[in-house]
Amino acid sequence: MKKLILLFSILTLLFSCQADKPDSAFKLWYDEPAVEWEEALPVGNGRIGGMVYGDPQREQIQFNEETLWTGEPHEYQHPGAYQYLDTIRQLLFAGKQLEADRLAMQNFMSIPLRQKFYQPFGDLIIEMVDLNETTDYHRELDLDEGMARVSFNSDGYQHHREFWVSYPDQVMAARLTVNGKRKLNFDLAFNSAHEGFVVEGNEDGLSLKVKVQDGVLKGEALAWIHECDGIITIKENHIQVRDASSALILLSAATSFRDYQNADASPALACQNSFQDLKDKNYKTLRKDHLKDYKNIYDSFSLDFGKGKDSLPTNERILQFWKNPDDPSLLALYAQYGRYLMISSSRGDGQPANLQGIWNPHIKPPWGSKWTVNINTEMNYWPVEATGLEDCLNPLFKLIEECAESGKKVAQEQYRARGWVLHHNTDIWRGTAPINAANHGIWVSGGAWLTTHMWEHYLYSGDKDFLLNRAWPVMHGAAQFFVDYLVEDPVSGWLVSGPSNSPENGGLVMGPTMDHQIIRSLFRACIEASEILEIETDFSDTLSAMLPRIAPNQIGQYGQLQEWMTDIDNPNNHHRHVSHLWGVHPGYDITWEQKELMEAAMQSLNQRGDEGTGWSLAWKINFWARFKDGNRAYKLVHMLLSPAEHPDRKIRGGSYPNLFDAHPPFQIDGNFGGTSGIVEMLIQSHNNEIQLLPALPDALASGSITGVRARGGFILDFSWKDGKLTNLKLMSTIGGNCTLRLGSYSVQFDSEPDTRFYFDGKLNMK
Repeated sequence: MKKLILLFSILTLLFSCQADKPDSAFKLWYDEPAVEWEEALPVGNGRIGGMVYGDPQREQIQFNEETLWTGEPHEYQHPGAYQYLDTIRQLLFAGKQLEADRLAMQNFMSIPLRQKFYQPFGDLIIEMVDLNETTDYHRELDLDEGMARVSFNSDGYQHHREFWVSYPDQVMAARLTVNGKRKLNFDLAFNSAHEGFVVEGNEDGLSLKVKVQDGVLKGEALAWIHECDGIITIKENHIQVRDASSALILLSAATSFRDYQNADASPALACQNSFQDLKDKNYKTLRKDHLKDYKNIYDSFSLDFGKGKDSLPTNERILQFWKNPDDPSLLALYAQYGRYLMISSSRGDGQPANLQGIWNPHIKPPWGSKWTVNINTEMNYWPVEATGLEDCLNPLFKLIEECAESGKKVAQEQYRARGWVLHHNTDIWRGTAPINAANHGIWVSGGAWLTTHMWEHYLYSGDKDFLLNRAWPVMHGAAQFFVDYLVEDPVSGWLVSGPSNSPENGGLVMGPTMDHQIIRSLFRACIEASEILEIETDFSDTLSAMLPRIAPNQIGQYGQLQEWMTDIDNPNNHHRHVSHLWGVHPGYDITWEQKELMEAAMQSLNQRGDEGTGWSLAWKINFWARFKDGNRAYKLVHMLLSPAEHPDRKIRGGSYPNLFDAHPPFQIDGNFGGTSGIVEMLIQSHNNEIQLLPALPDALASGSITGVRARGGFILDFSWKDGKLTNLKLMSTIGGNCTLRLGSYSVQFDSEPDTRFYFDGKLNMK
């Protein structure tokens, strides 16, 4: 292919999509300290997470370490469960749902029936001494730098505090300064919600030792004064700092978790290693290394919708947005906040973001703070590819690979099937069997859905090594399970999935629509991957033969997309799950090329209504973006970004003062799903073309986006004004064919790697 060389004027080359923004554009800020946990500001590095309250007198940082869980290495499969599989299916085919459910509860569920819980670690307390009344209070979370800050005045002296969690150095840092000699005096202490925790002062610093009550894991945290110009005295259970003007506190935390099969690591040794490794690093170096690492990821993408109500504290801004949703820069802030939360909760070889990301203050957190894979875990990672966060994907891929290992035993013992299966939940011990109750726990498509994230990574990156060595093995295993699992429906003759359910609605059934959409998508991806890699052609032929036999999407009596094989949808059912629309988003089993099905899906969503919990609102934003109704999507954004509790509101979902998603209670998937939905309104690339401004709402008539990714290995910068595209720059990273669409305009062209293209508002190449 002949390389295309385009020449442009100096003005074109200097074109920039991002307008100047005020200093506060990408900051959450407040004029008072946090009182509740949902008002505190999150910091994290993927492994260690902290919630900063910002109280001048008594600073509290509630912190977590990603591997502190209840339980121990354990296999969850139910021995001999396969013996009851055919009976359960026959009962369901005969319409005897209650009998099937009862039999499944007795003989088919996970052992034990429930999985384990993510745990808080402790609290780092900074208690000020001789601090008088404060004024000029300000606290903020600076998304551009990945830091929380607090400032205030006391007795004419200005106090500043700075908090971050370093990924390069694997420590939490808190730096306190005051512009007066000997005016910084405080005690440093630990607290914890765990029974029997131990705090000890030693020559290195202050240690906190905890052990979970229901399990084998132990944790240790070490806090020390790394730099200080005052007097440091280490006591038995706290550290005293006196007569200082600055102090840098570092905290390391670790547990005895080694991997999901071993819990014999030494947390004390890990903390000591951190202490030793950082002895020669000063504040400036630590801060510089953090910023370099963080900004290398964060700065790859930007979003600008113009000015908004940045001058208001964030909690007041949320309230005002509910009253009048005219604050475009709040949406940009929310989208970048979602990216910040992902960078802060999913890095390296660690654990992926769970139901609360990495932040959890409860011994018994809601839903165990696990990985719920019938929507929530996947939603966490929806915005990652498009917004340049590929560095955050490895923890998810590692979880999938580990579940593929443990899921082989469940597939064999419970279904006598090859390959692997993951039901609707997993924990740090990689349980994959059905948990809790048959009416929602026996859902077999969690693993298949997760593998689509690996396929999507290939579509965005074009990385064939990744496809061959990491994606293909788990995709193949997930598809192999369904080759053995699908059965013929005795009435229609279609291949159907079952026993299963349509999460989390309607109970145990044969043939839920969502399963079939996911399985079709998995089979198609495997067939295409087989062609690309030129491997497993016999397996690909098997999938190709089965694919047209899988029960198709069907339109029911109300013009709706049926949720099940039988036409039993209730048009008055406003359930938070809309699982049978998976084929619209995040899948693309249904597109506008199948207009009747798309309209039926829209009818289903209208029947479910706009209200819902936080993550449900976020999913509906993405649906309406795919339906190309930007104003309806914006209406859902309005609901998602409104106060979690307000007397004028009837809906459950919304946002807490710190912009955490209010399920309620806090559940982070709404943050990530909302970020995805905002981007989905501006660009879509799921239908073999890149669509620009496919669902632009009237409220976002002008703006710009830079560094957004599209399938096929493309990176785009573009801007628009009064609803019309004004400029576009596109870069191809891997080469290949590209189709660009803007309304009725479209252009097709070939590219080679690292080729750049510039277009005007009507997609004419310049």
